[in-house]
Amino acid sequence: MSSEALKTVALPLALMIVMFGMGLSLTVADFKRVILAPKAKLVGLANQLLLLPSIAFGLVALFGLSAELAVGLMLIAACPGGPTSNLITHLARGDTALSVTLTAVASVITVFTIPLIVGASMGHFLGDAEAAIQLPFGKTVFQLMLVSIIPISVGMAVRVARQNLAVRMGKPVNVLSILFLALIILAAVMQEEDLAAQFAEAGWAVLSLNLLTMALGYGMAALWRLPLPQRISISIESGIQNGTLALAIALGILNSARIAVPAVVYSLLMFGSGAFMILRYGRREMEAAVPAPN
Repeated sequence: MSSEALKTVALPLALMIVMFGMGLSLTVADFKRVILAPKAKLVGLANQLLLLPSIAFGLVALFGLSAELAVGLMLIAACPGGPTSNLITHLARGDTALSVTLTAVASVITVFTIPLIVGASMGHFLGDAEAAIQLPFGKTVFQLMLVSIIPISVGMAVRVARQNLAVRMGKPVNVLSILFLALIILAAVMQEEDLAAQFAEAGWAVLSLNLLTMALGYGMAALWRLPLPQRISISIESGIQNGTLALAIALGILNSARIAVPAVVYSLLMFGSGAFMILRYGRREMEAAVPAPN
C-alpha cells in the first residue's frame, strides 16, 4: 500500500467503519445517561479531556522532546478513546456500556477540541516552523466530523430503523473493524524506515503517557468510590487513546511523518498495557451485584 493511499483512503475508511460499528451499539438513551447518571461519565470525560493533555505537556518537558515529537504526543493526548479501548474493557470485564458511551461522547467533543489543542501545541512548540505545518481549523473539524460524527449517526439511525439487524451486525462489524485497524497500523509501521530509533526517541514519553493516565484514571475513579467495573473502564478509557485517529491527522492533515512518530509507537505499546488489564481483571468472577447508576 502506497503512503498516499494509506493517508487518504485506508486510514479514513478504517475510522469510518469503526465509528459506524460503534453507532450500531448506541442509542439516544446512552447519551441521556450522561445527564441522568453523570458521575462516572464526568470523571471519565474529565480524565480524557483535561488530565491527558496536562500530563502530556508535563512529559514533553520531562523528556525534553523535540518540537515535532512534542506536538505528536499532544495530538495523542487530545484524541478520544477508540474501539480498541472498548474491546479491552469488555475482555477485562469492565463496564463496557460506560466505555462505549465515553468513547462516543468524547469523539463528538474532540472534533472541536483536537484542532484547538493541537493548534496551540504547534504554536507553542514549533514557533516559526509552524508556517510549514498548518492545521486549518475549519477543514480539520469537517474531516473529523466526516470520520466520526457522521458514521456514528448513521450507525445509530440503522439501530433505530432496524434494531435486530443492528444487533446482528454489531459484533461482526466491530471484529472486522479491529482487524482492519490492526492491518492499517501494521502498514504504517512497515513504512517506517527506522522504528528502533523512533522507539528510542519517543518510546519512554509515550509509554509514560499510557501508564500514568491509566493509573491516574483508576485512581480518580476509586477516589469517587465508583464500582470496580467502572474503575476498569475509566482507567482504560484514560490510557488507551485512538492512535489511528492520531495517525490520520498527523499523516493526512498535517502531512508530517515526524509528528506521526509518537502515534506509531503508541499504537504498538498500548496493546501491552491493554493485555495487562485483561490478564489482571479479565479472569475474575463476574460480580453478582449490578453497579448502581452514578
